[in-house]
Amino acid sequence: MKKPKILIIDDERNTREGLKRALSNKYEVSVASNAKLGMNFVLEKSFDVVFTDLRMPELDGMNFLKRVNALESKPICIMLTAYGSIENAVEAMKYGAYDFLTKPVNLDNLEIVLERALESVKIKRENIDLKRQLASKYAFENIIGASSAMQHVFDSLKQIAPARSTVLLTGESGTGKELAARALHQLSNRADKPFVTVHCAALSRNLLESELFGHEKGAFTGATEQKKGRFEIADGGTVFLDEIAEIDPSVQIILLRILENKIFERVGGTTPIEVDVRLIAATNKNLKEMADEGKFREDLYYRLDVLQIHMPSLRERKEDIPLLLKHYLNVFNSENERNITSFSSQALESLIDYDWPGNVRELRNAVERIVVMTINDIIGVNDIPGHIRYKGSSNPLTNIMPGGNGLDINENEKLMIVKALQKCNGNRTEAAKQLGISRRTIIRKIKKFGLDLL
Repeated sequence: MKKPKILIIDDERNTREGLKRALSNKYEVSVASNAKLGMNFVLEKSFDVVFTDLRMPELDGMNFLKRVNALESKPICIMLTAYGSIENAVEAMKYGAYDFLTKPVNLDNLEIVLERALESVKIKRENIDLKRQLASKYAFENIIGASSAMQHVFDSLKQIAPARSTVLLTGESGTGKELAARALHQLSNRADKPFVTVHCAALSRNLLESELFGHEKGAFTGATEQKKGRFEIADGGTVFLDEIAEIDPSVQIILLRILENKIFERVGGTTPIEVDVRLIAATNKNLKEMADEGKFREDLYYRLDVLQIHMPSLRERKEDIPLLLKHYLNVFNSENERNITSFSSQALESLIDYDWPGNVRELRNAVERIVVMTINDIIGVNDIPGHIRYKGSSNPLTNIMPGGNGLDINENEKLMIVKALQKCNGNRTEAAKQLGISRRTIIRKIKKFGLDLL
């Protein structure tokens, strides 16, 4: 176990050397003959506790304390003082000194104060580690992936999060762009400030402008009172604009001004409002192509595309599908008080083979449906929705059966229905479920093929 690191700063040689001898058995002790030298030690090496004399030539203990407190990572400081300067020592505690000891130093008192200070150091570091772990866990707990594509995303999120720059998240719908935006916020120094989301496509131009920037009383019909906009509410934090490609050109102009000057006015107002907001935008469209075609302001595009993270589709990271299935199986087992243990190899193969055009959102919904509907402890291939099982065909009955039997479409449909009914002992509802079609459809097909006697 590493010894705690102690620094003793005192211009009296007997004091600093005597304290060093007294503490060296239990601690790693360094000494400095003046505060300037001690400050250099603190900058070069990480100390747990620093004992510093109050009265010293050139740089005294009070100014040393002020400089240490300006550091991002600072040790606990304990003041050493003569009887006549106790008032100054108490004053020093207002600037961050942990405690003070009077000279000549009583070693028993020193041990008590030092142990208490080291316990404070331990608790502080544990809290910092815990906050870091919780922040990391929260940021990534719903972004599941072990693929190289997702590891690149995670690395980018960690790298970009501390910056103030605007971020553009790209990727298909359902790939987790909002989760990535929340991760960026949680990993930034804005984590204790608001995270405000605006779904741009859901609002008309007038509503979007009012929602983003607020309005004054009487600005338009129905504006019966003043309202703060999302940018004003998020001051100090983060605004996430989802589907930013959908915003009206007139709103784009105001947004460009905010990105350039951090200033705007409420709708119907003339008073400039200044905010400190980090903007994260997301789109499932190609903004560069839209800008080239005149469908999106080019100047705004370049202001948005300072830092970009692409969220890969499930087609680009199929190796993550088993992890996602496991995760959502646990989630929906818990929500529905089920105890389904796993997916069969055939079911897993079918789910991995599917292209998932709706990405993670579609996969999540599919697993929820499977968990609710299945009666088995292990999810089999027949528990998989038909459009997934048959690789996306709008009518799975029209697919040629594996291996091919040379029959035409009608004969294949008839054969599949017969086999399903036989397997389900004539239960039409169960047969329809296995085929991934509705009960009404299978009844219509049964009549069509004259299978009423089955």
